[in-house]
Amino acid sequence: MRINKNFLILLAAMLFVSSLSSAQAGKVPPFRILKPDGKVFKAQDLPMGKPIILIYFLPDCDHCQKLTKVLTKRITEFKKASIAMITYQPLNQVSRFVNDYNLKKYPNFYVGTEGSSLFVRNYYNIMQMPFVALYTKNGDLIKLYPKDEGLNDLSLRLKKL
Repeated sequence: MRINKNFLILLAAMLFVSSLSSAQAGKVPPFRILKPDGKVFKAQDLPMGKPIILIYFLPDCDHCQKLTKVLTKRITEFKKASIAMITYQPLNQVSRFVNDYNLKKYPNFYVGTEGSSLFVRNYYNIMQMPFVALYTKNGDLIKLYPKDEGLNDLSLRLKKL
């Protein structure tokens, strides 16, 4: 039985790609966002030794706005985590959102846009927003919250970290 050389190359490439994705499975995605101040912020810039809450949102989404209001009201429960809020919307909408919710006053918030790359959105295959993911201080996934489930479970799991 002869195996086509192109078939072997394709098979090797598929195995390589799948090994890369499985190596990253369960880890914070290597995101890159543009913050309202015009600076690029990467996942690797998150402070070491702190749990991570990643929130994918839309600035004009009612559920996302409600989540942000509740999160900031209960900020003492979430102070120990780095909170990365990521959207694909334009920077002017992100700036307005940051100003409307006074997020600059919270040093553990990192808010920005990934623009048209949609890397994070595709990484999680996000269909609904807000989308929340909780990670340990080492970047290991604890739980995904693919739809608006409130913050009680998130807060309880964060306390245990």
